Amino acid sequence: MEAEKIQLSKRDRLSVAWRSTFIQGSWNYERMQNGGWAYSMIPAIKKLYTTKEDRSLALKRHLEFFNTHPYIASPILGVTLALEEERANGAPVDDVAIQGVKVGMMGPLAGVGDPVFWFTVRPMLGALGASLAMGGSILGPIIFFVAWNLIRWGFMWYTQEFGYKAGSKITDDLSGGLLQDITKGASILGMFVLASLVQRWVSINFQPVVSRVQLDEGAYIDWDSLPSGAEGIRQAIEQVNSGLSLSPVKVTTLQDNLDQLIPGLAPLLLTLLCMYLLKKKVSPIIIILGLFVVGIGGHLIGLL
Repeated sequence: MEAEKIQLSKRDRLSVAWRSTFIQGSWNYERMQNGGWAYSMIPAIKKLYTTKEDRSLALKRHLEFFNTHPYIASPILGVTLALEEERANGAPVDDVAIQGVKVGMMGPLAGVGDPVFWFTVRPMLGALGASLAMGGSILGPIIFFVAWNLIRWGFMWYTQEFGYKAGSKITDDLSGGLLQDITKGASILGMFVLASLVQRWVSINFQPVVSRVQLDEGAYIDWDSLPSGAEGIRQAIEQVNSGLSLSPVKVTTLQDNLDQLIPGLAPLLLTLLCMYLLKKKVSPIIIILGLFVVGIGGHLIGLL
C-alpha cells in the first residue's frame, strides 16, 4: 500500500510567511539571515519530518549562509517549501539542490527589493502620509502604517505562494533532470551576480605616493585669476570638465597605478583570500577581526 503523501496545508504556509517577517531578527556577520530563515522554516519542518534526527538535519541545512532583501525572501521560501515537501515524500532532492536554488535565487532577486520597496513604494506612501500630517490630519501616519503593511504582507504572501506552486512544478520532472539543470543554472547565476558586486562591496585604497610631477602653466586651474563668488565656482567647474588639474602638482599614488593596470585587482585578491581562508575552515569572525586589525594598522603606517 502506497504511503499517504505529506502535504503542507495553507495554515502551515501562513505560519511560515508570518515567521518570515522576522527574518532579520537574528542577523549576523557570519551567515547573515540564516537564523531568521531557519526560524521561518520550523513549522514546515515539523509537519514534513517526524523524527528528531530528520528535523535536526533539516534545520542544519537551513542554517547555511543566506542573505537577500527581507521581502524578496518570500518567493525563495515558497520554492524551498516545495522542494522540502518533495524530499519528505521520497523524491531525490538532496541538500546541494536545495541550497543551490536558494543561493541562485537570492543574488538576482536581492537587487529588486531596494528599488521597488525602499526607493519607490515607501517614499510614495511616506509623501502621502506626510502631506496629510502637515495639514493636521491624524490619518497621515495611520494611512502610511496600514497601507505599507498591507502592501508588504500582500506581496510576501502572494510571492511565497507563487514560489511554492512553481517549485512543485519544478519537482514534477525530477527524473528528467530539470531540477539539476535549474540548480546548476541558478548556482552559476548566483555566483556571477555575487562576483560582479565585489567591486561595489570591497574597497581598498593604497595611499603611498609614487610620484609628484610639476605641471606646465595652463595645465592646471589658476585660482588667483578666477572671479569671486558663484561665477568663480562656475568657471572652475568648467575648467575641470575641460581636463585641467585642480593643483599645479600631479600626485600619483600606488592605488592610481593599480587602477590603471587592472581596476579592482586589490578587492578581488582580498575576496579570493577570504574565500581561501573560509575553505580552510577559518572562522569568519577571525577573518573579520583580522581585516579590522590590518585596516587600522595599515592606516596608522600610511599604507591604507
